[in-house]
Amino acid sequence: MSRHPVCLALAAALAVAGCAPRIEAPEFAVERTAPYQLASGDKLRVIVFGQDNLSNIYAVDGSGRISMPLIGAVEAQGRSTQQLERAIEARLRAGYLREPKVSVEVDAYRPFFVLGEVTNSGQFPFVNGMTVQTAVAIAGGFTPRGQRNYAEVTRLMDGQLVTGTVPITYPVRPGDTIVIKERWF
Repeated sequence: MSRHPVCLALAAALAVAGCAPRIEAPEFAVERTAPYQLASGDKLRVIVFGQDNLSNIYAVDGSGRISMPLIGAVEAQGRSTQQLERAIEARLRAGYLREPKVSVEVDAYRPFFVLGEVTNSGQFPFVNGMTVQTAVAIAGGFTPRGQRNYAEVTRLMDGQLVTGTVPITYPVRPGDTIVIKERWF
């Protein structure tokens, strides 16, 4: 008879532990300090000093490239803006300009996505300094059954999609997909 209350207490503890938020995203911790990597959907302002006909806003296409006059397609996917500046300068230096000076900045970040237990799931424009909670607010807030303590974030890292469970205060990056799970209570 004394085992019955112990079994009930153990079952209750396991049930409650199953509902507790699972906060685990060590794979994302490394990326917090890494420079922003360009990807498909970003819009870039490229300025070639002294060359107004080359300076423009270029979109990173589905293959991860931008297409510029004279030099054609330049790989942008996975590069930082500084790395892309150097690549464009090298291509311009190879037969077009003597001392090219290039500046690249992100004009518009690729969108992020919110799915699951939010009022309006979908694609939204990225805003600097955004957290998962801010992203949910942009998506119209939680549904009554939405999990309000954590979310799943899927992010492209080093060419691979990585999914992790993160707290609601976790920073969002352009291109992230946020899934708000259903809570049971």
